[in-house]
Amino acid sequence: MDGNGRWAEQRGEQRTAGHRAGASSVRRVIESAPDLGISTLTLYAFSSDNWKRPPHEVEALMVLFAEYLADECQRCIDNGVRVNVIGRRDRLSAPLRARIAQTERATAHGTTLHLRIAVDYSARDAIVRAAAQLSRTPAPSRRAFSDALNAAINSRPAAPDVDLLIRTSGEQRLSDYLLWECAYAELLFCEKLWPDFGEQDLARAIEAYRLRERRFGATSPAAASAVASVAA
Repeated sequence: MDGNGRWAEQRGEQRTAGHRAGASSVRRVIESAPDLGISTLTLYAFSSDNWKRPPHEVEALMVLFAEYLADECQRCIDNGVRVNVIGRRDRLSAPLRARIAQTERATAHGTTLHLRIAVDYSARDAIVRAAAQLSRTPAPSRRAFSDALNAAINSRPAAPDVDLLIRTSGEQRLSDYLLWECAYAELLFCEKLWPDFGEQDLARAIEAYRLRERRFGATSPAAASAVASVAA
């Protein structure tokens, strides 16, 4: 979800206005995802490196995140959306941690969409924590490592590997996002800033994905190009 700040600056507004506009895009994408065959949607809300931003912007983001969870919880329940926040939690405020836990409990029975929101998330840090957990296990299997990685980022339930990674705002890099899970993900880079990204953009991204041939290292298609897990 990239481009909120630039969206606001282009309009002569504070960057926080862009983050609030971006929250509206989150709702549009979540509501349209199930109809496009998406069962798991992971949104990159705040990276571990984002703590380097000006304190007032960080504080505004955390306030917005808490407000979003409070405002959207009932909507998620009504629409069968299970919410799971992945990433570190020890650096978040106690009220925000409590809000996260409350939202996860309240939406735990949702089966229409598994919504994962990455907050204080770093793929490299998560891999290091998982490796440390398994340091006494000789040559762990990929499955065992994946399980340890999901535990390291508080992913409940564990999510499948990413099928499609969408990055908005024209940036073309992974930015420490789901590095293990994106090993065979299809990558799609969109010029639109996140607040302008909506249902039609997501539908076009899924259509482009379905036209790609996924071989997973084989010489012929190893699986149909049905999308289940999308990260943005």
